[in-house]
Amino acid sequence: MAENSSCCTPEGTCHSGSTSEVAVGEVTTTYKVTGMTCGHCEGAVSSEISEIAGVTSVQAVAATGLVTVTSKTPLDEEAVRAAVDEAGYELAGVAA
Repeated sequence: MAENSSCCTPEGTCHSGSTSEVAVGEVTTTYKVTGMTCGHCEGAVSSEISEIAGVTSVQAVAATGLVTVTSKTPLDEEAVRAAVDEAGYELAGVAA
C-alpha cells in the first residue's frame, strides 16, 4: 500500500500530470487568487477552472497565489471568477 495516495507532494504542491508545453495557438494567462493555503486549495481551484470550456491545463500555486491557465482561446475573466468563487476562493484579477 502506498504511503500517500494524494496527488499532492509533501511540499503541498499538486501535479496534474500535464506538461508545461503550450500547443501552437493556445493562450496562457496567469491569475492572482486569494485564500489558497495548501495543496487541497490548489486542487479545488484547478478542478473548477478545468471545467471551463477550452481550458487545456491549470497550475495553481498556493504559496504565490498564482494560477496559470492554458486554453484554446482567451477566457472570459468572469467565467474564471465564477469558477474560483465556486471553489471557495477569490479572483483578484490577471497577475501583473
